[in-house]
Amino acid sequence: MAQEYSYVRTEMLPEQEPPSNAVGALVWVRENLFSGPLNTILTLASLAAVWWILSHLSGWFLNSVWQAGSLAECREILDGATGACFAVITDRWEQLLYGFYPSDAYWRPNLALLLMLVALAPVLFPGVPRKLFWFSAIYPALAFWLLWGGSIWPPLVVLAAFPLGFIAYRLVEPINGILATLAALAAPILWWFLLAGPVGGVLAGILPGTLEPVASDLFGGFMLSIIIGVTGIALSLPLGILLALGRQSDLIFLKTICVGFIEFIRGVPLITLLFTASLLLNYFLPPGTNFDIILRVVIMVTFFAAAYMAEVIRGGLAALPRGQYEAADALGLDYWKAQRLIILPQALKISIPGIVNTFIGLFKDTTLVVFIGLLDPIGLSNAIRATTEWNGVYWELFVFIGLCFFIFCFGMSRYSMYLERRLKTDHR
Repeated sequence: MAQEYSYVRTEMLPEQEPPSNAVGALVWVRENLFSGPLNTILTLASLAAVWWILSHLSGWFLNSVWQAGSLAECREILDGATGACFAVITDRWEQLLYGFYPSDAYWRPNLALLLMLVALAPVLFPGVPRKLFWFSAIYPALAFWLLWGGSIWPPLVVLAAFPLGFIAYRLVEPINGILATLAALAAPILWWFLLAGPVGGVLAGILPGTLEPVASDLFGGFMLSIIIGVTGIALSLPLGILLALGRQSDLIFLKTICVGFIEFIRGVPLITLLFTASLLLNYFLPPGTNFDIILRVVIMVTFFAAAYMAEVIRGGLAALPRGQYEAADALGLDYWKAQRLIILPQALKISIPGIVNTFIGLFKDTTLVVFIGLLDPIGLSNAIRATTEWNGVYWELFVFIGLCFFIFCFGMSRYSMYLERRLKTDHR
């Protein structure tokens, strides 16, 4: 029988409530806002600034008009009072969202947006069934068909080049790794230039699957910004990874190409690349070539973002200790397995803030397409203000556009924080 001592407790004490002076809103305010003379002065100054801003803006927002057919009608309703004329948003919201896309086909971009969320779910969240990756793989062809119309087979045939490249890599890999990489690059190129057109024509003749075509010059508004932004984000990440790996390669020719591409793109303003895509690119193409303007802009925006992405990822690669590379060599892994299983997962985890920052910058830079004649939300706001009904409206349009961009960018930043917490492995 164990000996008992009067000074040793044999049972746990029940949990007790924390002291009232250590928890609660007042304690938080005292510790965070009034913890010292300097914090007190800064808090009072901030409250005064917030009060001044709200007192000057509250009347403008609270007296806003949401139903009117013109700016003159808004002013008549306000009758000299200060107030915003948000009726321009309710009157032109479809134009701000879709541009000049046919109104009877609005269901197509709406369905494409809904399917995009479904396609992104297995990529962004681990709890979603992995089987949806198959849908994520075919979504680009489906979205192109929904938005631009025509036959569904050309985009599917173009997309088929990627599994062909993977099959070519697997077939040649047992012979030689470098030859397998070359085969993986050559197979899609040969497919696109030699077989994609005839195969797509034959399949379209058997099963048309057509929608009414919509020209690219009818695209506009936030639909155009989302198309350019999401496509640029999805393509710039893998291209940036390849450029970062190529910049660190021991192959002089490959390293020179990657360094030259990155330094050239980073040294040129994006607006210059957009003007190149809009005006100069056709001079280097065969006569009669019809290269879609939105596709040209997507390519240039992707190249621009990929160059910055490569440097962000290179920073993550440089942050890894040398022991990680030596551990991969000690396990007998080849280059690609070492990158896929050991190096890149850690480097990408380190680079998450920089990657998301590049994504946010890319999405906001889509507004620059207004300078080459594409009517993004900023371009449409100028077109709306040029009409006789809404000539003179200014702040209301830009407040709405800024709020929409803030929602998109804030969502990306919150997902970045969620991803960092989910991948956190230390215990600090």
